[in-house]
Amino acid sequence: MKSPATDETNEQDRVGLRGVLHLLHGHRRWIALAVLLTLGASALSLAQPLLVKQVIETTQSGGAIGYVLTLLVVLFVAQALVQGLAQFVLSRTGEGIVLGVRLGLIKHVLRLPMAVYDRHRIGDLISRTSTDSTTLRLLVAEGFTEAVTGAIGLIGVVALMIWLDWLMFLLVLAMVAIATVIVASVLRGIEVASLSTQRATGAMTADLERALGAIRTVRASRAEQRESDRIAVGANAAYEGSVRMAKLDAVVSPAIQLAVKGSFIVVLLIGGMRVADRQGSIADLAAFLLYMIYLVEPIGTLFQSLSTMEQGTGAYRRVREVLTLPTEQDTVSEPGASEPSLASGSGGRPRAPVLEFRDVWFGYQPQRPVLRGVSFEVPEHSHVALIGDSGVGKSTVFALIERFYDPDHGRILFDGRDIRALGRADHRGRVGLVEQHSPVLYGTLRENLTYAVPDAGPDELDRVVELAHLTDLVDRLPRGLDTAAGEHGMALSGGERQRIAIARALLTRPRLLLLDEPTAHLDAVSEVALRRSIRETADECTLLVIAHRMSTIRAADLIIVLDAGRVVATGTHDELLAGSAQYRLLSRAQETGDVLSG
Repeated sequence: MKSPATDETNEQDRVGLRGVLHLLHGHRRWIALAVLLTLGASALSLAQPLLVKQVIETTQSGGAIGYVLTLLVVLFVAQALVQGLAQFVLSRTGEGIVLGVRLGLIKHVLRLPMAVYDRHRIGDLISRTSTDSTTLRLLVAEGFTEAVTGAIGLIGVVALMIWLDWLMFLLVLAMVAIATVIVASVLRGIEVASLSTQRATGAMTADLERALGAIRTVRASRAEQRESDRIAVGANAAYEGSVRMAKLDAVVSPAIQLAVKGSFIVVLLIGGMRVADRQGSIADLAAFLLYMIYLVEPIGTLFQSLSTMEQGTGAYRRVREVLTLPTEQDTVSEPGASEPSLASGSGGRPRAPVLEFRDVWFGYQPQRPVLRGVSFEVPEHSHVALIGDSGVGKSTVFALIERFYDPDHGRILFDGRDIRALGRADHRGRVGLVEQHSPVLYGTLRENLTYAVPDAGPDELDRVVELAHLTDLVDRLPRGLDTAAGEHGMALSGGERQRIAIARALLTRPRLLLLDEPTAHLDAVSEVALRRSIRETADECTLLVIAHRMSTIRAADLIIVLDAGRVVATGTHDELLAGSAQYRLLSRAQETGDVLSG
């Protein structure tokens, strides 16, 4: 009876074979050309010992050998040229396959659902895209091409050796069988060691990305050595896995030597004895020994390619793990009836709110809801503040509005329609988001501002630069909007990054603009200017702001108070002071100098 482990291993082997065949899809014509060229080169090579045999026999009979020697030289040169061309075609095809995998992996990784990024370390995903895809070359560009070349050459040599002397070939086969058993016993260990090495490399890359992403905090905390030690754990694990692979791989070469050199010695001894006893000819022995020499390369190539492919299999399995993850779907569904009459405002009826939450429940983990029956409305062209203590679900509300996640229960309406009735990309085109940390991408200020609208014209750029009060910044920079922002925008202050993020969002002319504490990194003067631009922006779109500063909260038309994942109060500042104990508590904390965090 087979064990579950055996069944799992067999399934992995079948999936691996299907995966390799899938990798070859779209490149089969080039592979077929390379195979034909390799067959031609093998035929030219295999004909050479027969010509040597003919030279010996002709010399023994006293005939002329000039034309045979000339033909031998021609075949030798032709075989070298054709073999070189075949190897180039195979290698080029292998590199093309690896490029296709890399491009597909990059496209896939950028489209994973947010929940996947929550579970996987970003550094490990980067490692699978870069390091693992590079190692994949072992499986395709080296292992597969060498296996094809070695297998074709081996078939031809074996056929001619059997034709010349089948009994001697059986002796060779016995020696090769011993080597095959030895090599097969280490191949599975090589695959396991390779997978362990790739995983350790991914962990090392993730830890390095973690440290470099917070390098200022690392330096300020004097934690360089602790981070080095942490990263070294992954580096040492990768080293140990590579050493295990090297130990196992070292068995392959001696096994090949045993098969080839041992066979050569046995054939030379037995064949020489048969010639001495006049039971065979020198010409036949010479031809057979030449084929023995020719047998060295295909056997060595084939065995080594199997070892190389096992090393590449570990990388391929890690790449396939990512490629099998589901991507974020941009499908359209209509889970509930919409309200077009309200959205259109026809018949004198009021327009629907730009945004409405109806009894929304959501949790990042099952049975642990973050939002518990949240309901509220955001009227058109209003300025709404969303407030509450840390961890009450404010950022989760924004994530649901952007459809980074979908509610577990309840509905979210946008202009009277369920947001799932519109594709994610189309919906996000109507919503602008300014995150609290205001990420600025590596590149120029212009590239950052036009990130969502690459074809934006100068007038549009001037409009958002003025709205976000970036004019002074742009004027004093040496190259204006074409000035480099630096890695993560480190060439800019926190307030400047905040205003760039706001300008970037405004450039899309969103129907709804989400601001996650827009004044968090601003000084008093910049905060006043930003509040003025927010009021101006409210004429263009609706604002929903996660606010912590009381000055920002008071400026809102409507305030929504969250607590423990529920809406506990809504109203204006004065109304909430009069009727909400939770709001009075938050207001008092602000007035005593406490900064509310989110």
